[in-house]
Amino acid sequence: MHLRDILTLERTATDVIAGSKKRALEFLGGLAATDEPELDPTEVFESLIARERLGSTGIGHGIAIPHGRLKNSDHVIGALAHLQEPIDFDAIDDKPVDLLFALLVPENATEEHLEVLARLAQLFSDEEARQRLREAPDAAALLQTILSYEAAETDAPDDQHTKPV
Repeated sequence: MHLRDILTLERTATDVIAGSKKRALEFLGGLAATDEPELDPTEVFESLIARERLGSTGIGHGIAIPHGRLKNSDHVIGALAHLQEPIDFDAIDDKPVDLLFALLVPENATEEHLEVLARLAQLFSDEEARQRLREAPDAAALLQTILSYEAAETDAPDDQHTKPV
């Protein structure tokens, strides 16, 4: 599964104002439901917050990957937000978070869930990728940046990874 299959421009946002983890998750719930009429933003938020109560999804370097399972969905959905100001997210490195990728999967989609989480963790472990995402001036550039990094990683031979120019 590729990020281009789960992330749309309508579910990508920059300059988001969220003064707290709860507000960021509420925003992501609404963002995820933007072009998914069957989704209830409140249900999405409740799924994200329920997972967050188990432990922070802040993976370090200013990144969080909140994720949850949805009963009324038959496909994986992503939403990406760059916050105007970093917020406390109880991340593993205790640093505030400004890039969030919400991942929502059908209730029984364990393999897809783990596959996309691994792909996101790999992408966000790249310092250059994080920097370019933070420099994206708008949602279209943010989306293009994440998709170009994924394409470069996907197209590179196993022993060599290239970066987009």
